[in-house]
Amino acid sequence: MRSLEAYSGKRDFEVTPEPRAELVEAGGDRLSFVVQKHDARRLHFDFRLEWDGVLLSWAVTRGPSSDPGEKRLAVRTEDHPVSYGAFEGTIPEKEYGGGTVMLWDSGWWEPLHDPAEGLEKGKLHFRVHGSRMKGGWALVRMRAKTGETRENWLLIKERDDFAGRSADALVNRYRTSVTTGRAMRDIARGREGVTPAKHSKPLPRFQKVQLATLRDAPPEGEDWQHEAKFDGYRCLVAVGKGGVRLFTRNGKDWSDRFGALCEPAAGLKCQSALIDGEVIAGGGGGDFSALQRALTEGGALTCYVFDCLALDGESLTGKPLRERRKALEGLFKGQPPRGALRLSPVIEGDGHAALAAMCDAGGEGIISKRLDAPYRAGRGRAWIKSKCLRRAEFVVGGWSPSDKRGRAFSSLLLGSYEGGRLIYRGRVGTGFDEQALEEIGKRLKAMTRKTAPFDGELPAETKGAHWCRPELVAEVDYAGFTGEGRVRHGVFKGLREDKAAGEVSAAAEVDVDADTGDDIRIAGVRISSPGRVVYPGGGLTKGEVARHYERVAGRMLAHAGDRPLSLLRCPGGLGGECFFQKHAGKGFPTGVKSLPIEEKDGGTEDYMYVTGAGGLLGAAQMGTLEFHIWGAARDRIERPDRMVFDLDPDEGLGFAEVVKAAREVREGLAACGLDSVPMVTGGKGVHVIVPLRRVAGWETVKYFSQAFARILAGRAPGRYTATMSKKKRKGRIFVDWLRNERGATAIAPYSLRAREGAAVAVPVTWKELDRLKAPDGFHVDDMEARMARPCPLEAAKPGGITAKVVEALEAWSTG
Repeated sequence: MRSLEAYSGKRDFEVTPEPRAELVEAGGDRLSFVVQKHDARRLHFDFRLEWDGVLLSWAVTRGPSSDPGEKRLAVRTEDHPVSYGAFEGTIPEKEYGGGTVMLWDSGWWEPLHDPAEGLEKGKLHFRVHGSRMKGGWALVRMRAKTGETRENWLLIKERDDFAGRSADALVNRYRTSVTTGRAMRDIARGREGVTPAKHSKPLPRFQKVQLATLRDAPPEGEDWQHEAKFDGYRCLVAVGKGGVRLFTRNGKDWSDRFGALCEPAAGLKCQSALIDGEVIAGGGGGDFSALQRALTEGGALTCYVFDCLALDGESLTGKPLRERRKALEGLFKGQPPRGALRLSPVIEGDGHAALAAMCDAGGEGIISKRLDAPYRAGRGRAWIKSKCLRRAEFVVGGWSPSDKRGRAFSSLLLGSYEGGRLIYRGRVGTGFDEQALEEIGKRLKAMTRKTAPFDGELPAETKGAHWCRPELVAEVDYAGFTGEGRVRHGVFKGLREDKAAGEVSAAAEVDVDADTGDDIRIAGVRISSPGRVVYPGGGLTKGEVARHYERVAGRMLAHAGDRPLSLLRCPGGLGGECFFQKHAGKGFPTGVKSLPIEEKDGGTEDYMYVTGAGGLLGAAQMGTLEFHIWGAARDRIERPDRMVFDLDPDEGLGFAEVVKAAREVREGLAACGLDSVPMVTGGKGVHVIVPLRRVAGWETVKYFSQAFARILAGRAPGRYTATMSKKKRKGRIFVDWLRNERGATAIAPYSLRAREGAAVAVPVTWKELDRLKAPDGFHVDDMEARMARPCPLEAAKPGGITAKVVEALEAWSTG
């Protein structure tokens, strides 16, 4: 065990508040580490590692740096007692080390080799787990010069996930005590710090955030609350038993990057809380570029909070905004109004006056929120954003080389994902400083690829470009969009690290700024009268219907593309005339194609089919709300690749009975060796879908489905009927097998339904089906989150109606 004689010999413990020299035995599996900011004769940081009953100590003159290229001088000092790791206060001026001491970081460390051997050989390699310092580090002893008495080492950060790019960002970012939240001047004056509250409930988990829909003007009426639109990073603040966690909108834990906000959040007086907000630069001002600098260089941060998702262990997401806001204001009562955490102010007046006031003040815009709406993840119409500035995110897909010596590129080539395709959106060549040019240039070179990542033909301006993997997301100011949907006069503002490239769509911005009068273009398809309300009850417009089919196109086409279909068209909306159409008519867009099919009477008719997003949107332009599909693809029209059982309940039956029926259908099919997937139809019932190998014709599939339905009805005649007659359906569920005839159709997965409420037909897992309360619970606003999950239909293994399966059906019928 090491000695503390040097420590004791330099201090008068009758005068200094520092702890007395006491050796301790190892106190557990984890070795403590601590960093104390020490404003003595010269400001420095004391780095200490617990070993052999003491704290090994080094004075790091400029403080630790997370940049692996920085080698910080660390002068070895006397060993300190382990109890010194809790010391924060002021050492009297005339005493050894006189000055203010802040507990800057603390945690535990793990040696990556024998520390005793490392001390002897002059190299300590270790990993630290602190609130601020994390990951791998090394202490390397320098060769002593002649006559030199002090022992000089270098503190070096390892290249890992916690490494940074700015030399002083770590010490600049964190300027307050890790325990009390006090600044150095507060400690020197003896002021009390932020006392962490006792949070007795578990730390809330991350939840997906609610997003706003862009409109060219705020909504009207008194049912809306208006707030400032901030130019920063979305942040969910989780407070509870176990500390504080700060998450980005995608669930990344940025507690280290937003670390200056942890202490004030820890002081919130509650059992637990999950708070939604936006982190911006400085003490309440600054733009996105300033935020990028603050995160890199350790500048001040402010978080404006505007919603409360959970409080004291209770979820508030189902409550209206006015109640959630009241809870948030109660939680922040007594908090400093100019602190690092602040309430987002509500702007008085109607939406247009609020937007005008924000624009006059030089703001970015406003967010309007329905006061009676619950908190729902994803993009919806309960939150509307209206902008003063034109700004959007874009995916970087390549760059144009520069002819200027030393400049990494002349412009970045931009795109956005629309319907699963990366659409070219033009270039941005201004707004870059030297540091941005250098850093982005390095990242681009590491991401090069040989071919363009964009879909479709590219304009002449991309000639000679270099291509890269579409992973970087740039935020850009712009003057407008051209008729082709490309940026005009773009100005680069910074790279976003809180958004995945696949999430980036500029379609809403193009719509709002379109140069085509009242029309808009979505995925290259002209949509006329986009603002006309199609679903009066929900306020869903024709443009939003088209946007839905663009959003689900990739998923929907996997099951509805390249097969004959029928359209339910409502050109005047639900309030007007609606009709089915299965043959293409004059004036249909080119994306809706025709296929000649021989009918029962020997004649031939042209049926419709689509192969891409343009076909879905072309049909939406013609007023289509619902898509109904055949059970076979056009390349083998006589060989079905799906079988459907439509469970249609009588009026008096609840949804729980339908779920029970679906499970019994699944069990029967499984007994025959067939896999199946449920789909809530958005209407009254459930479809049980069986993917098929194309080994049998229509008659075989029809015979099997009819026999299966009749057997099920025969086993439970009081619950099921296989007959279409309404009289026989009373009190029962009709197991509709007629969808499996040649020429019959069924609602397509992810299609809207032409019913009030604008529900969507959605495939679900069997486990998920048990949790659902109704077959019409999925809507347009849910689809963004839905598209981020695998489609349950893809998980089912296709089966074939073979002799073995028919034999299994016979066996099941007698079981």
